[in-house]
Amino acid sequence: MTDDAGLHYTATHDTLTIWWDRPDDARSGRRYQVTVSDDVAPQTHQTQRIQQTTVTHCTIGDLQPSHPYHVTVHLVDADDDRELRELGGVDACTTAVKRMLDVTRPPYRAVGDGRTLNTTAIQRALDDCDADTAVLIPAGTFLTGALRMHSHTELVVAAGATLQGTTDPADYEPYIRSRFEGIEMDCLSSLINIGELDHDGPANCTDVTIRGAGAILSGGRELMRSVIDREKQRIRAGQSTAPAAVGRPDGDDTVPGRVRPRLINMSNASRVTIAGLTLGQSASWNVHMIYSDHIVTYGCTFRSKGVFNGDGWDPDSCEDCTIFGCVFETGDDAIAIKSGKNPEGNRIGRPSRRIRIFDCRAEFGFGITLGSEMSGGIDDVRIWDCDMSRTSFGLEIKATRKRGGYVRDVVATDSTFSHIQLHGVPYNDDGEDSGQVPVFERMRFERVRLLDRFPATGDRRGKGRDIEVCGFDADHPVRGIVFRELTFSPTQPGAIDPHANGAANIRLRHVRDVSFDVDCA
Repeated sequence: MTDDAGLHYTATHDTLTIWWDRPDDARSGRRYQVTVSDDVAPQTHQTQRIQQTTVTHCTIGDLQPSHPYHVTVHLVDADDDRELRELGGVDACTTAVKRMLDVTRPPYRAVGDGRTLNTTAIQRALDDCDADTAVLIPAGTFLTGALRMHSHTELVVAAGATLQGTTDPADYEPYIRSRFEGIEMDCLSSLINIGELDHDGPANCTDVTIRGAGAILSGGRELMRSVIDREKQRIRAGQSTAPAAVGRPDGDDTVPGRVRPRLINMSNASRVTIAGLTLGQSASWNVHMIYSDHIVTYGCTFRSKGVFNGDGWDPDSCEDCTIFGCVFETGDDAIAIKSGKNPEGNRIGRPSRRIRIFDCRAEFGFGITLGSEMSGGIDDVRIWDCDMSRTSFGLEIKATRKRGGYVRDVVATDSTFSHIQLHGVPYNDDGEDSGQVPVFERMRFERVRLLDRFPATGDRRGKGRDIEVCGFDADHPVRGIVFRELTFSPTQPGAIDPHANGAANIRLRHVRDVSFDVDCA
């Protein structure tokens, strides 16, 4: 991954995928012109390619391996194709053609019949992988338990292939040090594990790629239930290392459920790319990165409908993480940004910051969430060109008053949500009080449309106002919030209710410096 003048890219041997931040003045109908020139002899323009797009990313194919290119992006007038200005340029290079380690061939001999357990064979291929090779999962269904990737490895899951996690908790042993719902603890290994947890240390696993047109799936609800039931027995037998709940947990499954494996787990990882895949049916969260940086995910479909706590993509005390061009149908949050819980999160003090989310949509689930575990801080989050209108909560920024920490400098533009909510919540509130009240400040929501929809049958928690901005008390208000060029759905005209004493669609309580520019369409 490289960044120059605001442009970023990832590469294969014959493609470059480019992305960039959306300019503040790029209104609806804008376009971008992406030009790729041969960097060896740019004056000849022999390999110059020009492509136009309406979103802030672009993949250019049919390129030469191990070849340098120069990529520029211009903002283009939508009416007359006039170039308005250059947004940036980057010198990029495709990779070499890698030798494929096909897991079905000797010496690995994995069997893609959906019944044979292939953990040992696939792990051997991953162990053999280096910077010049890639592990290939060909067409078929390859049953496996937990796998581990090391630095400079690549896993390719081909079209028609499924890397399928089992439903047996024993296949996800050993327990490893991880973090779940803001607390460091021992959890079962995830289906794919990258790096080792160390909240004081730097990255210990770098330059990993997981890509392809296939699927990586886990054991879903069956695995979820089996893990929770087994962990309850371990707790009764005094064998569990799960931290006991302090105060009332949300239910009998809360504490034993925290040891569940994720689909892909990154701890202290750097420069990881996940692209093109169908990801889902984890026993809990699907892609979870902890104390990691420069993680990019694009072109993926997340499916975990029906899985309790089945988040899609969760950066947790991470920096410089980007997701774009993805579709979600999840059993919980599509995206949840986190940074630890209560005194432990305050003490570790590793914020999530410089998170970019764009051109994503959800077909089902809760939407985009910042919190509730945010005790290490959340800072510099940008969201644009997203559609979360079919979710229960839309965009939610939340915490309990025990958390401490902060959420600040959040900008969401040119997107559609079912709701926007900034508030305290009563759940996930076990654990020691940090002695500090969270700070919510400096946020802007511009050119946003709100559609009050509730497709999640049986889950009415999101039902209420289009916008809710509520501080924790008069001494701890939400402050510095701007709503500009805001549009409501025709069936739910906006009305401001500063005293929160009616059935209006906007509720404000314990706020300071909140402004609105509303269009009731």
